[in-house]
Amino acid sequence: MARRAAVIGGGSWGTALAKVLAANFDEVQIWVREAAVAEAINQTHRNPKYQTEILLPEHLTATADLKAVVRGAEVVCVVVPSHAMRAVMGHVALDLAPGVPIVSASKGIENDTLMTMEALLTDVLPRHLWADLAFLSGPSFARETLMEMATAVTVAARFHGVAEQVQGFFSTDWFRCYSTEDVTGVELGGALKNVIAIAAGVADGMGLGHNSRAALITRGLAEISRLAVKLGANAQTLAGLAGMGDLVLTCTGGLSRNRHVGVELGKGKTLDEILAGMNQVAEGVKTARSAHMLALREAVEMPITHEVYRALYEDKPAAQALADLMGRRLKHERTG
Repeated sequence: MARRAAVIGGGSWGTALAKVLAANFDEVQIWVREAAVAEAINQTHRNPKYQTEILLPEHLTATADLKAVVRGAEVVCVVVPSHAMRAVMGHVALDLAPGVPIVSASKGIENDTLMTMEALLTDVLPRHLWADLAFLSGPSFARETLMEMATAVTVAARFHGVAEQVQGFFSTDWFRCYSTEDVTGVELGGALKNVIAIAAGVADGMGLGHNSRAALITRGLAEISRLAVKLGANAQTLAGLAGMGDLVLTCTGGLSRNRHVGVELGKGKTLDEILAGMNQVAEGVKTARSAHMLALREAVEMPITHEVYRALYEDKPAAQALADLMGRRLKHERTG
């Protein structure tokens, strides 16, 4: 019997993970919103909207039927923007089969509820599916994954057997998965690094150089770790692929959408102008609001995150944000 995998979400990262799964499954199907996009993928074996020049395997197909895509799948990978996760997974919640891993590769924190994707999914899905949840994160640009460049990520699940199962589904000659039970650390590392990447981009846009970027990455990791540990994460997770690894990539890589937002802010553009020129979601824009509120709720000091929030939502000039960061009261490195 043919082995089948499903991917919900046909953006760059969803397409890339579908290609990874295609190395291990006989059939892989992506759900996309537009029937015309699904038809184009099926006819040309290319995604007409993202990374259009990269050829996809012939046994990777697409559909606009959300309920049909999960039917008979051995694994379901969810790669929709975090703000769409509740609606999309709520629509298909009763169609998911127990015992089939549900792998979230979305990085974000819901604005209204301040829920991570794990909390959101347990809020939306029936209880008998909660044990099947897993979360994939780590330093991985979609384009490089599609080009089969060596990549390493982390898969987290509350039950290690689920993490190991998903690890096997996604591991290939060029895509290596590590496993962990620290869902909180993996999720928060993956979501919050996007906010710090915006700050690093602002510094680059202002022409501040390598010293500034290194400081933002290092102090950014410190504040991410403070919040994650407060919420139950293992500090060692934040020193790994889903923490430091993803943070370094997103803050320095030219393919980073979140860094791009920051660069343009640093050059003086407004957020509306920047987003109007992008055809993909920069998760850090919405996550900055959630992270700002979450830090206030938990009484965790996150100065870089707060300044990114103010730059995005209060029109604070980048130069003033930098001055305020540099002018903070002097402290011990380990405490703030």
